[in-house]
Amino acid sequence: MVGITNKIMLAEIRRQQQLSQNIVDGQTAISTGVTLNKPSDDALAWVQLSDVGRAQAQQSAWQTNISYGKTRAANAEANLDEVNNLLTRAQELVSSSRNGSVNDTSRVAIYEEMSTIRATISELLNQTDYQGVSVFDDQQSVLVPVSRGLNLAVVATRQEVSEGIDVNGTPMSIDDMLGQSIAALQSGDDDAVAASLDAMKIGQNHITVELARQGVRSNRLDVVGDRLTDIDLDLTERRSALESTDLTEVISNVKAQLMQLEAAQSAFARINQRTLFDLIS
Repeated sequence: MVGITNKIMLAEIRRQQQLSQNIVDGQTAISTGVTLNKPSDDALAWVQLSDVGRAQAQQSAWQTNISYGKTRAANAEANLDEVNNLLTRAQELVSSSRNGSVNDTSRVAIYEEMSTIRATISELLNQTDYQGVSVFDDQQSVLVPVSRGLNLAVVATRQEVSEGIDVNGTPMSIDDMLGQSIAALQSGDDDAVAASLDAMKIGQNHITVELARQGVRSNRLDVVGDRLTDIDLDLTERRSALESTDLTEVISNVKAQLMQLEAAQSAFARINQRTLFDLIS
């Protein structure tokens, strides 16, 4: 009789302990807003939540790549725009040199400014960012993964931007064109100056096209980034639906369990007051 009663008492103690733990879990869910904390809470929901978590981690990595790509694209666009402005200034200088009223002092000033423009453009084309990454890729564009199965070239190569430009059948670089103009200015040969001016116009047209292409790259990054944001919002909503607390239901359950625990503890206290003689009588 005593053994049987002890077993019953131990079972009751375990039941009350479980009730207490359920109440604590419910109170935690109310305070944190999260009801799914371990697989035993809901095995199927836990598996789905794990899948959502992995998807969110991948989305975060892609978003980081998008941000990195946008930074590089913005730097490339800014440098191309500056090269374009400098080529405009170079053409103004070369055109002014053909004015018969330009004196030797002015010619020297034009030559010096052209040399500065040439050096500045070279710096812009070969510039690196604070991490040592080139603004323009070398030889081959680096592909950045931004979504499942989608890798984007976020900037052009330096060679695409500044080399192999067709000038009346002759491939030239931007640096070649500026060097040609400076040499023509030094020689004073008007035909050579005119030819160098035509070459620079072709070079500037090429830079304008590269600016447009860079704009397309930047726009593509924006589009993919917006799509990733939409997907991330969907995943966040899905996660919230899986793990968030239904306050009405949880509060109701906690209240019911508190009443059960109080009643069980009260009954247990009364039973426990009985003597050994009462149990075996």
